[in-house]
Amino acid sequence: MKKTFPLQAPGKEDARVRDKIRHEVNKYVRRSQRKTPPEGFAIWEFMCKVGGSPDHAESKAIKEVGRAIDTFAETGATAVYVEIIAVPAQRKSSA
Repeated sequence: MKKTFPLQAPGKEDARVRDKIRHEVNKYVRRSQRKTPPEGFAIWEFMCKVGGSPDHAESKAIKEVGRAIDTFAETGATAVYVEIIAVPAQRKSSA
């Protein structure tokens, strides 16, 4: 998913618009996790970037994306770029 979302919509509160963005991001992650990973891999990992444009996007962990969208919106920006790419991975051992 590589998409630029507007942070403001006519007739809607900005907080609701950000909720909608987070909902769409979470929906993409859930849909990707349902897919079977390629042979030899166990799970999906997500490489994420959030910023004002593709050139200025910063890498984030998947758990930090929602908070990064809120932080970016507080700077007064009118749009936010979100990039999430699913990558097959192995489980990390806890030993």
